[in-house]
Amino acid sequence: MRILIYSYNYYPEPIGIAPLMTELAEGLVTRGHEVRVVTGMPNYPQRQVYPEYQGKLYCTEERHGVIIQRSCVWTRPKPGLISRMLLDGSFVLSSLLQALRGWRPDVILLTVPPLPVSVPAALLGWFYSCPVVLNLQDILPEAAVHVGLLTNPKAIRVFEALEKFAYRSAHTISVITDGFTENLKAKGVPSEKITCIPNWVDTKFIRPLPKLDNNFRHTHDLQDRFVIMYSGNIALTQGLQTVIQAAAQLKDVPEIVFVIVGNPQALETLEAVCVEHQVNNVRLLPFQPREKLPEMLAAADVGLVMQKSNVVAFNMPSKIQVLLASGRPIIASVPATGTAARAIQQSGGGIVVEPEDPAQLAAAIRNLQMEPAQAEFLGLQGRKFAVLNYAFEQALSRYEELFYQITPASRVVPSSLEVETALLEAVPVELEQSQA
Repeated sequence: MRILIYSYNYYPEPIGIAPLMTELAEGLVTRGHEVRVVTGMPNYPQRQVYPEYQGKLYCTEERHGVIIQRSCVWTRPKPGLISRMLLDGSFVLSSLLQALRGWRPDVILLTVPPLPVSVPAALLGWFYSCPVVLNLQDILPEAAVHVGLLTNPKAIRVFEALEKFAYRSAHTISVITDGFTENLKAKGVPSEKITCIPNWVDTKFIRPLPKLDNNFRHTHDLQDRFVIMYSGNIALTQGLQTVIQAAAQLKDVPEIVFVIVGNPQALETLEAVCVEHQVNNVRLLPFQPREKLPEMLAAADVGLVMQKSNVVAFNMPSKIQVLLASGRPIIASVPATGTAARAIQQSGGGIVVEPEDPAQLAAAIRNLQMEPAQAEFLGLQGRKFAVLNYAFEQALSRYEELFYQITPASRVVPSSLEVETALLEAVPVELEQSQA
């Protein structure tokens, strides 16, 4: 098949949807499909176009068999509502021309957010007479309204109209969690239009590695320490101040150290919080190259998932799958009724505590430090669950199967049941090896 992926974020951006869409595009190529990706000039998470792409209106590259068609975007380091709308609008306008340059696709996969991109995607679906699959990574504007990012009533109405248009114009909507399905059905979207394919993790790449003889630990002087790690986006929804406050409550336990890995600009804000709370047990480090991610995750004793109490219930951080696959226990400071809490509890790979409660977070960390057997058990359970439910090959087959179902071409492809059976057979061997 010829598959067009319309995604604002793509390689070399290190976090968020970019690694997922990169893996999906390259995975589809390995299955024999032709894939081109329409994307912006890389700028996330700094919101500054990467130096090697600055000054370019358009460029086309090929990487691992994928044709990457980039277009210019208008960026600001700390975008507010207007800046964000200009950013999204610039991509809508510039990307349409790139999407029209190239072969006719059999199917279009559109990632949202940003929501306005649903307009050019619908035009392309009409122009090419092919189905559009809306890959919903977040539900806007609801999520933005909930955290106070979107407050203007007129802007809310505009985005609500865009949301309705996106759902109506898409042939199929792929969601990443059942919470999204419930939300869309409550808004009148027919259930037969929705398919749930969770975000995935490459369990061959992200895997349990030893903590001893770990270069990341050696480089950052973390030997013989109980390492609590947060790595990823630092924005309105995470509430990383809670981590600093928990560190302050544990600064009399010299074995425990906190490592926060993120965008340098966001780390500057956290550094001020560290000074305010007079903590010296927190290390603030910039993002590591992606090839070093497995080793970095293996350097942790505990991985953190953080959300504020006002985050919408259906929010599902993609880092959950990654942390589970790393074989390290999770402590999740997230709303108890939310999708993130449900996913972690179902996995058996972590502990859920109240969000924005540093005392509860500190107590959970101390308990796992005092009970290494429980920490090891949680890590093993999480890894097993990730292999069975979030393996990349499983998700890749489900997308491939979906694309064949909604296009006229009829070909034989592996069913998701066949993939799940193969994964089930592989798990006992892997667990046996990890325990050995």
